[in-house]
Amino acid sequence: MSTQELITQLRTRPGVLAVHYDEQERVLTLRYDGGRVNVADIEALARSAGATLRMLPAETRPLTPEEAELAALPWMIRLTTLTLVMVIVGWVVEDFTTLPRWVAWLSYAVAYASGGFYSIQEAWETLRKRQFDVNFLMIVAAVGAAIVGQPREGAILMFLFSLSGTLETYAMGRTHASIRALLDMTPKEAEVYRDGTLVRVPVEEVQVGEIVLVRPGAQVPADGVVVRGESALNEASITGESMPVEKRPGAKVFAGTINGQGALEVRVTTSVENSTLARIVQVVREAREQKAKSQDFTDRVIGQYYAYAVVGLTLLAIIVLLLFLGWDLSTTLYRAMTLMVVASPCALVISIPAALLSALASAARGGVLFKGGRHLEAAAQVRVVAFDKTGTLTTGRPGVVAVIPIDGAPVSLEEAFIDADAPEHPAQAIPDDQIGLLTPEQRWLLALAAAIERPSEHPLARAIVRGADERGLPVIEASGFEALTGAGAAATIHGQRLTIGRPMLFDLSPDLREQIAAQQELGRTVVALGSGRTVWGIIAIADTVRPEAAAAVARLKRTGIERVVLLTGDNHQVAQAIGQALGVDEVYADLLPDQKVAVLRELEQRYGPVAMIGDGVNDAPALASATLGVAMGAAGTDVALESADMLLMSDDLSRLPGALRLARRARAIVRQNLAFAFTVMAVLMVFAMFGAIPLPLGVLGHEGSTLIVVANGLRLLAERIQHG
Repeated sequence: MSTQELITQLRTRPGVLAVHYDEQERVLTLRYDGGRVNVADIEALARSAGATLRMLPAETRPLTPEEAELAALPWMIRLTTLTLVMVIVGWVVEDFTTLPRWVAWLSYAVAYASGGFYSIQEAWETLRKRQFDVNFLMIVAAVGAAIVGQPREGAILMFLFSLSGTLETYAMGRTHASIRALLDMTPKEAEVYRDGTLVRVPVEEVQVGEIVLVRPGAQVPADGVVVRGESALNEASITGESMPVEKRPGAKVFAGTINGQGALEVRVTTSVENSTLARIVQVVREAREQKAKSQDFTDRVIGQYYAYAVVGLTLLAIIVLLLFLGWDLSTTLYRAMTLMVVASPCALVISIPAALLSALASAARGGVLFKGGRHLEAAAQVRVVAFDKTGTLTTGRPGVVAVIPIDGAPVSLEEAFIDADAPEHPAQAIPDDQIGLLTPEQRWLLALAAAIERPSEHPLARAIVRGADERGLPVIEASGFEALTGAGAAATIHGQRLTIGRPMLFDLSPDLREQIAAQQELGRTVVALGSGRTVWGIIAIADTVRPEAAAAVARLKRTGIERVVLLTGDNHQVAQAIGQALGVDEVYADLLPDQKVAVLRELEQRYGPVAMIGDGVNDAPALASATLGVAMGAAGTDVALESADMLLMSDDLSRLPGALRLARRARAIVRQNLAFAFTVMAVLMVFAMFGAIPLPLGVLGHEGSTLIVVANGLRLLAERIQHG
């Protein structure tokens, strides 16, 4: 068997995570899952190819309590089934056979043991900490039933409690599975060019600066920049964007995204442990661990101190019934056990995390990450939304927004445009296009401007060249490029010396001055193009408004946001023009970062909780001081992941209204759950105190209410954040 055949065969084996072969040393390195791999078979294969085998077990980390509980679900199902069988066997033996009574008691004892297997362990752990919990209360109630000669009802209690725990674990597992899908996206291997050879290595071994090959259909192994090839990538796992995103040389790609039809060569720019996907995974893990304020209250106060109150209430009931009402001991203990069961706060404790975890999972699928339940609660309270301008309401890049030709250009230059080379790339969709289809005269003017500016590195020059290339305009040859410091540039085209730059370089008519002034009033930079002192046309350049911005502002108002505000360090003229175009309520301009913080505090005093949306870089103080800090385009932005409370993983503002609506929906469901749980518990307690409900029915009502609030919370998994 050849080495290549060996490697190919090993990669198809279950449990083999990564294979790397060092030809010089003839050492085969294998990373594997020890629970799924037959090591002896692999060693035999390696010997047959004459290779030395080095096997590395897959890296493991300790299971979290939640993961351990989910891993135990199969055994929970088996033990719950056994409990039911033993209850039925004891019932049949006791009522329908002549077998000794101890046979029925033995069946009930097995039911107690199997039904309380996990509850007894958890109760013991809390008792060691000198605390009570719901598990302890249920076990005491079941044992109390047996003591007063009602082992069947105690066994039924253990079955229903075990069934409830199993169903809760299964239901919550659905929520955690949605979140775990994010955590499982990390690529395992990468194909790297080393010494002119393509080798496959574990992603942990990929170094910054190396070139990796991403084949069609494969995952991008690390954050990087495309250096060769063209393709469309599915970035839904990072940004939530459902449509494939075109990638060409120079485009940024993210680890975990899926390549389309074309092969790409990518230069790695970030270590695997610091990739965007790795940081997202860390944020999601922290969000699962961070409790909401309301959940923290229920866990700490209701889940712990209330248990003491239940025990105290039960003891008080026993004293009153025995000493003051003269009940016999058996009846008293039975009624007290029933009261203890129905007063237990299971439904109250589970009602909040069931809803919040479902909402967090649903938001993550839609490209929105909340850094925990408390931030989801904060989003539900927002009354004012404040936007930064640059990079948030606008794209943050200058673009051509107006092309205005003026008669007077020579025919020879029009012929130069017709004879020019076809573009390297055809026209492409321009999301922030504010011009639309160009007339022949506009196409000609923009192509001439791009021909002059092509050698320049000035940001306005690059905007003109990009505007021409995106629209697929022909590339006109120019020579003799000259930069006019602080004024513009000049070049020769078809023997004609042309200049582009500030309008002051040319003789301007009164009408043209008015047109330039009108563009400048909109916050745009105007450049003129012509020959000598004669103007042939003007081009306006500005930071382009995001195409979805106006619709997002309108949707925010429809969802109940009282005020939409624009905060910017730009001048008032530019800010006012954008504010009017987008329909915001208030505009604050010429602000320094600390002044933005002061404005946010003022808005919070006037209207209530404020959400601040920024690019996560220069807005860090404002993001940190707002009730809810929201970072735009957090994919690839380190500061955003640190300073914001909520992350929009793509540059899509249209996801913001849906995220706030989801937060309000989660708050409504939490309130429904709490109201329902309190009502059921109060009604059952009243019935139990008057002896109007038997223990099995009390258990059924108690556990049924718990399952209902869990199911109500899981409805949020079906919610979708609308965008576009």
